[in-house]
Amino acid sequence: MSSAYLITITILAIALVIVGVTWFKWHAFISLSVASLALGLAAGLPITKIVTDYEQGVGGILSSLLGILALGTILGKMMSESGAGIQISNYFTRAFGDRNLPWATFFAGLIISIPVFFEVGLVILLPLVIAIQKTTKKNLLLIAIPMISALSISHGIVPPHPGAMAAIGIFHADVGQVLLYSLIVALPAGIIGGPLFAYYISKRVKPETEPKVVAANVSATSYPSVGVSFFTILLPIILMIGTVIVPFVRMPAQLAHFLNFIGNPLIALLISVFVAYYLLGTRQGIGRNLINKLTGESLAPLASIMMIIGAGGAFKQVLISSGVGDAIAQVATQWQLSPLVMAFVVAGLIRIATGSATVALTTAAGIVDPIVVHMTGINLPLLVIATGAGSLMFSHVNDAGFWLVKEYLGLSVKQTFKTWTVLETLLSFAAFFIVLIINLFV
Repeated sequence: MSSAYLITITILAIALVIVGVTWFKWHAFISLSVASLALGLAAGLPITKIVTDYEQGVGGILSSLLGILALGTILGKMMSESGAGIQISNYFTRAFGDRNLPWATFFAGLIISIPVFFEVGLVILLPLVIAIQKTTKKNLLLIAIPMISALSISHGIVPPHPGAMAAIGIFHADVGQVLLYSLIVALPAGIIGGPLFAYYISKRVKPETEPKVVAANVSATSYPSVGVSFFTILLPIILMIGTVIVPFVRMPAQLAHFLNFIGNPLIALLISVFVAYYLLGTRQGIGRNLINKLTGESLAPLASIMMIIGAGGAFKQVLISSGVGDAIAQVATQWQLSPLVMAFVVAGLIRIATGSATVALTTAAGIVDPIVVHMTGINLPLLVIATGAGSLMFSHVNDAGFWLVKEYLGLSVKQTFKTWTVLETLLSFAAFFIVLIINLFV
């Protein structure tokens, strides 16, 4: 099939998802499932292949997210019910003042995002953001957007996140240089997509429903201290940092294996949940029966979110199997563009088509590397970052992050396009233009 045909049916499939949710009022899970089937049939995939891709897509995305989202939600519930979230929100309110809260959540997100994946940081920090919102009564987007911006820009361009590390390996770039340049790029780009955009969009969009992360009740007989509250929310981050330092510090092999084990996001969150059960539960007068009840209550709202994310993964897998990524690659190789621009554009097109920043980054790097391997004078660290910047643009209905943000913040599909999609595109182009500026001088 021609590249033009594959790209056309992809656009139509995406339009079907949007029309299904907004016009026919289908649940997003149904819309994504129907679009996956329609796209597979239009692309000429065998029926059995479509079913297999659907199952692989659902399993692939949920296998990595299910435990993390569940444990993060439980941790957030304990933060809420114990009053720890209120303690932290009061601290931030006193320390930064109402006007500077977007900056506080941005820098908190930027620091925490370096060692953790986007989804992990989101489920850890969002309960805190919601607690701050309940205390200040401000628009949730004003406080949440900066944090999400910081998490996203780090996920896209900063090592040791998987996409950046894969691109570093493909381009044979220096990890240290990429880390240095990426932090220089991430700060101003994150500010543009974070606090600055949050001030603008929060005046124009207000979430339609309540966020689906934590309840407003406080079951504890007394609040934990500020120190205990901060320790509990930061514990998974502290544990995950171990996996970052292992490659750079000489240590016994057994210690390295242990740090990698407890630093795995799933294990780090599991440990943190049990610590929260004690520090925020038992010590605060919440009995075991109530802890069990709160755990069940926290997991119930995840059912719809998981179904949507799973269907989004299925849609992405069918897109990949249909050959859209290869079609874009064929078109891209015919363009006469500089390596930085080509890497950015190719990654962006693949991100739009497949919905995965990591897939876009690694695929684009694989496409561009044979073209630039014999060229001289190319700044490889900046090439990695330009590719990562492209992999962030225009997140929409085939991206699990789109539905995660929508459901967690209580947004409609239209509102998610106005907030999350615009945010990702701002981050993408801001980071790319900063790369171009640095390239002029380095």
